[in-house]
Amino acid sequence: MTQLLDRVALVTGGAQGLGAALCLRLAREGCHVVVADLNHEQAQQTADAIAQETGRRCLAVQVNVVDEAQTRAMVESTLAALARLDIVVANAGVVRSGPVDEMSLRDWQLVIDVNLTGYFLTAKYAAAVMKAQRSGVIIQINSKSGKKGSFKNGAYAASKFGGIGLTQSIALELAEYGVRVNAVCPGNLLDSPLWVDSLYSQYAKRLGITEAEVRQRYIDQVPMKRGCTYDDVANVVVFLASDQSSYMTGQAINVTGGQEMR
Repeated sequence: MTQLLDRVALVTGGAQGLGAALCLRLAREGCHVVVADLNHEQAQQTADAIAQETGRRCLAVQVNVVDEAQTRAMVESTLAALARLDIVVANAGVVRSGPVDEMSLRDWQLVIDVNLTGYFLTAKYAAAVMKAQRSGVIIQINSKSGKKGSFKNGAYAASKFGGIGLTQSIALELAEYGVRVNAVCPGNLLDSPLWVDSLYSQYAKRLGITEAEVRQRYIDQVPMKRGCTYDDVANVVVFLASDQSSYMTGQAINVTGGQEMR
């Protein structure tokens, strides 16, 4: 059943990893999809593959979500190609970890800029369209680190705590226009490019253990004893994007295997 048939969905950070998985799942649910990413070549490849598999219209857009002009142009390109905007998934994000007394201002600003300011700009231009339509859904991909401090990962946690506050605030503002705004807070996506290409090595170096031991340490912290998967997140995103969640706004939904319950 395609519960999102012919809706237009835009996903930032959509070229790879979780973002690409969300683009594919939304297309399978019937959406026409905009794959927005800093890496235009990879975004185009992802869009082409999804279009071929699903038969949905798929548009690739290059965007740096920290750049206001580019973010505005991303939304304008979506409207020009697909005429409306029903679902926005603010997924673009970065991680830079380290102790507070060693983290550079440059790394701090990068994380805040991409994860929080990028979300703000994406929501800003989506909101203008959705208010005029008097319909729409904005979903931020947040984190369990938006609910609880993260050891030697203060910039990331700060950006995600801020994201939940922004989600709640925009939800209050847009409710009267029929626009809903929610966040999804995944647990550790232990098989994602972020972990495989970056975090395992960062944490192994910091903790003085092997990458395999890092992985097991994070699995052991989860009551359900496994990492979060793309499908786990996509199931909740589809629910929040659909009319089944029509009475839900301003929420930050945990998808953590019981690791976070608040």
